[in-house]
Amino acid sequence: MAIQKEFVVRYRGEGHVRFQVPPRAARAEVAKLLTDKIAAIAGVSSVDLFRRSGKLSIRYDESVCRFIDLARQLFAELAALEQQGWFAPQAVADTAKKSRLGLKHKFKTSKINRWLDEKIIAAKETAQAAKVIGKLSSQGPKALFKDPEKAVIDFLNDILILYLIKIHWTRITTQWLVKPLVYRYEWMATFYLFFLLVRSRKPK
Repeated sequence: MAIQKEFVVRYRGEGHVRFQVPPRAARAEVAKLLTDKIAAIAGVSSVDLFRRSGKLSIRYDESVCRFIDLARQLFAELAALEQQGWFAPQAVADTAKKSRLGLKHKFKTSKINRWLDEKIIAAKETAQAAKVIGKLSSQGPKALFKDPEKAVIDFLNDILILYLIKIHWTRITTQWLVKPLVYRYEWMATFYLFFLLVRSRKPK
């Protein structure tokens, strides 16, 4: 049976669809590869594959990607993965073999290690975002004594910009930069935000 026929729609609403997926599509390696490919589809805002329950949740912007277009691209990706042998019985055997490689392999794939990796990546993203904010920072301690109210507002604006860059950093680097026309409204909002920030720093 083709893998596409094993994906069953359990819920469909505006900009949201959930599928029941077969166990062979919920293995760790396949699930990660599949969610990455779905996330790369224009208009998709979030993808979650719950391996234990075998549920795939996709949220998308219908003004960019209609449901029928999403389904076609999803099924095309599934067909390509199936042709590459990701859903074959041999792939299941390889996964079982990898699980016996010992404590080192278990640690690498453990929730703790994934959590540490996420924290390291988040720290790097924060540092990168901080460099951007550093270039736009205010004029130093003198500004606090000259105009305390403006200095506090500038500081809070910096924190807000830093936070926004941090939470959107992954999308900026993996989606917005790759498909600028698709995410043109997001770029317009970003440029306008920086315009307001720079404008607020100009001396009266």
